[in-house]
Amino acid sequence: MTQPAQQQDVPGTEQEMGPKPDCGEKSYVGHDRLRDKVAVITGGDSGIGRAVAIAYAREGADVVLSYLDEDEDAKETAALVEDAGRTCVLISGDLSDPAHCRKIVKTTVDHFGRVDVLVSNAAFQMTHDSLEEVPDDEWDYTFATNVSAFFHLAKASVPHMRPGASIIGSSSVNSDMPSPTLAPYAATKAAIANFCASLAQMYGERGIRVNSVAPGPVWTPLIPATMPAEKVKEFGSDVPLGRPAQPVELAPVYVLLASDDGSYISGARIAVTGGRPIL
Repeated sequence: MTQPAQQQDVPGTEQEMGPKPDCGEKSYVGHDRLRDKVAVITGGDSGIGRAVAIAYAREGADVVLSYLDEDEDAKETAALVEDAGRTCVLISGDLSDPAHCRKIVKTTVDHFGRVDVLVSNAAFQMTHDSLEEVPDDEWDYTFATNVSAFFHLAKASVPHMRPGASIIGSSSVNSDMPSPTLAPYAATKAAIANFCASLAQMYGERGIRVNSVAPGPVWTPLIPATMPAEKVKEFGSDVPLGRPAQPVELAPVYVLLASDDGSYISGARIAVTGGRPIL
């Protein structure tokens, strides 16, 4: 399976993608597994974040969506959450700023009084053929957005979490099988998996579960915004299932980890890779 060669400016939007990703807008059916929980989702405007937001809302959760500046995508996602009868709070801004991370959590607590689920999902990547091509500030920004933001969000959220709360980091198959052309991004995804494993041990006695999800190739705006057009065309064709995932195919794992059905799952890294094994 291939998709047309295409490119966008960073951060990319679903509006300009062809075909448009399936985030479960028409297909995801909830079963009340997250009734009245409060979830913070970063990168919630599109892609995996949108799919998780739709699923969480249809499972009964209120949602706070953080995004950079993709206003149209974010408004679409918010409308889908509200169509499910749940509250959606939108917060735009740059997660590489620690103060903005703390603002997201403060806004959530001001609205709802607590945080039940934190999904640290937003990420930045760029493709480079050599280390010499990676600008110093891009390396720093990749780590600030993907790893440091997770630290600041988790640190601010934990005091407002009760037993049964859940923290979920979006890792990647790159945490185990790093692509050389995505070296900075791959390093951050390994750090996320490792950080989640540490937090699971740190907060287990408080009843807070921490896990990471390791997706393989997923058709999201990040792909045409950060990869050459020809690589976009073949994206996902090298996994055993022969295609990239649609974001909706990731959502059930995030629901499981946030719900009471996953009450004994902590410290795990769950692979959703289309058949590519991780260790």
